[in-house]
Amino acid sequence: MSYIRLNTDIPGPRARDLIARRLAATPAGLGRATDVVVERADGSLIFDVDGNTLIDLAGGIGMLAVGHAPAAVVKAIAEQAQKFVHVCALVATYEPYVRLAEVLNEIVPGTFRKKTIFANSGAESVEYAVHLSRKYTGRPSIICFEGGYHGRTLLTLSLTSKYGLFKSGFGPFAPEIVRLPIPNVYRTPAGMTEEQYIDFGVRQLEHALVAQVEPSAVAAMIIEPVQGEAGFVPVPPRFLLRMRELCDAHGIVMIADEVQCGFGRTGRLFAIEHYGIVPDLLVSAKSLGAGMPIGAVTGRAEILDAAHLGGVGGTFGGSPVACAAALEAVHLIRQPEFLAHARRLGDVMREVMNGWKSNWPIVGDVRGLGPMMLAEFVTDRATKEPATPDDTLKIVRRAVANGVVVMRAGLFSNCVRLLPPLTMPEDMLQEGLQALGRAIESVATRQTAAQV
Repeated sequence: MSYIRLNTDIPGPRARDLIARRLAATPAGLGRATDVVVERADGSLIFDVDGNTLIDLAGGIGMLAVGHAPAAVVKAIAEQAQKFVHVCALVATYEPYVRLAEVLNEIVPGTFRKKTIFANSGAESVEYAVHLSRKYTGRPSIICFEGGYHGRTLLTLSLTSKYGLFKSGFGPFAPEIVRLPIPNVYRTPAGMTEEQYIDFGVRQLEHALVAQVEPSAVAAMIIEPVQGEAGFVPVPPRFLLRMRELCDAHGIVMIADEVQCGFGRTGRLFAIEHYGIVPDLLVSAKSLGAGMPIGAVTGRAEILDAAHLGGVGGTFGGSPVACAAALEAVHLIRQPEFLAHARRLGDVMREVMNGWKSNWPIVGDVRGLGPMMLAEFVTDRATKEPATPDDTLKIVRRAVANGVVVMRAGLFSNCVRLLPPLTMPEDMLQEGLQALGRAIESVATRQTAAQV
């Protein structure tokens, strides 16, 4: 059985018309990863306006762990909308907000007493985490890490790397931000072993608390356990452990940004669980809402309680409809069989993608955790010179032409990331990976021919 159905080129005639209208009506800076124009989506399939059916391996940039339009989530949204759509948590109390907070307090790592606040997005939730950390500690400085992505508001953009794509021309940025390197073991410098490189990264972290900022001035360190936009870089366990130790030693709040890597994305409920380390605050969003706009900060009650009355909150934060959707999504994701299936998908992805690496020299690295997987493309295996963004875009476009939706990532925009719905059947995943593999083979073959 084939899931992909292609009746026209992509984009087809109706899609081209809508793309033209989009370009005329919306800003030039609004990115468009593919030329897919969606009419509807179900499970792990996208049906476009020209009658084509594509396999979704992008998952709304990791928002759709439970897939497109799962029946339980759709039902919860409809039932809540029939009761009331909005009253604002600053005006009145409602069950979905309170119940979802209770659930997150239960499932987020940590045996200490926890509380949760909701926001509209991951970026806004990161802002809350920073505000609360500063209020709690009475300190101004925030340590973040190269490669990190934390959002596009002024503060979160200040914390974010990848300057050219996300930040160019938008400064000046927020002060009191200290950015430190983090070991990406694929890019271990020549002459070093991976262990030496990780040791060096740990020493840089320690040295920064002498050379760059006094520990007594640091409110928080914020890190993605698996860096997303940087190219699915899992933080080395020893680095993360030392970070936790330094935070404990100096009274610094440790913030885990799990906006992209949380809620089953790595095969566990939260990516930080792979490390056995407990952060003080955990930021979540994306798959939390199953496509609805919601983010959360969950953590130590004393930190969440640090703000003065009226110091946190917003008009739409914790929308009753979004909370209702999130309650159903979390219920699905936390089931052992859901997470077991996610891990099986990750095993399939790693096996197939390692085959790409064996077959085609342009695949420099395959990495990730569980079903959060990525292939990094290079022009030279020995030097690890990144492929150009245009070369990687050719792979994305060829993949879409083959009927599979993917998108780029990485500091050099030379990676293709896979964030499929975690409900995807294994045979559908295999078909999607085969279609992507043919796209990679096509580009690799042309590059080899051009070099002859």
